[in-house]
Amino acid sequence: MSTSSLLDLWRQAIGTLVAVAAPFLIVCLAVRLAVAIVQTATQLQESILAFVPKLAAAILVIALAGHWMLDKLGAFTRGAFTASATPTVPVAPDIGAEADGTNDEPVE
Repeated sequence: MSTSSLLDLWRQAIGTLVAVAAPFLIVCLAVRLAVAIVQTATQLQESILAFVPKLAAAILVIALAGHWMLDKLGAFTRGAFTASATPTVPVAPDIGAEADGTNDEPVE
């Protein structure tokens, strides 16, 4: 595996990580903001009030986008294994044979 293909694989890994983590982060951020506003307005500072809505939101994200996340992770994994399994150095043809596999030597 060449350096450029390895760097490309790392770039794809980080992009996949961001794409899969983004729904969780965005939803949990929005829920936390809503809970903080409610806690501030009602002056209830219970830790369970912050945890349960975030847990419910994470479960909802898994229920709605879990299939997409698994497809994205599976596609990346298949691509990573395929990229690491393909040789980067072409195999040299036999001596006396052309690159297309034919042999110009006359048969006796």
